[in-house]
Amino acid sequence: MPDLTSGADAAAVNSLRSAIMRLSRRMRHQRAPSVSGESLSPTEMSVLGTLARCGPATPSELARKEHVQPPSMTRIVAMLQDKGLVQLQPHPDDRRQKVVEQTEQAVAMLEEARRKRNAYLAELTGQLTEAEWATLRAAAPVLEKLAHL
Repeated sequence: MPDLTSGADAAAVNSLRSAIMRLSRRMRHQRAPSVSGESLSPTEMSVLGTLARCGPATPSELARKEHVQPPSMTRIVAMLQDKGLVQLQPHPDDRRQKVVEQTEQAVAMLEEARRKRNAYLAELTGQLTEAEWATLRAAAPVLEKLAHL
């Protein structure tokens, strides 16, 4: 575990935070998909991404995974449903609950968004040296782990 009281570790954490935030901001600026001319919010995109990765889920499960309050998730799901990107199905074990699943339109939209962002990132990484690219490839699983802690 890094010793954040030492200069080198504190500087490395600061540098990592700053770089991740700048890269994330640049990636977000890549044209987000729109539905009927209306752009999706980062939160809406995140919920669709979670459904793509984890499969159908109840609004409560989505709220936990997205770190938002259940009433907020209920509103997000309703907005996505109004845009035709999710549908609610009966829960297989509990008739009082619903399960949220993405629609074909959401799957196609997410694929297009991934394609555009991957192309942008590939363009950026094309400017790296082979050694830098190897370092970044090796760091990807670690960054993925951090993203899911």
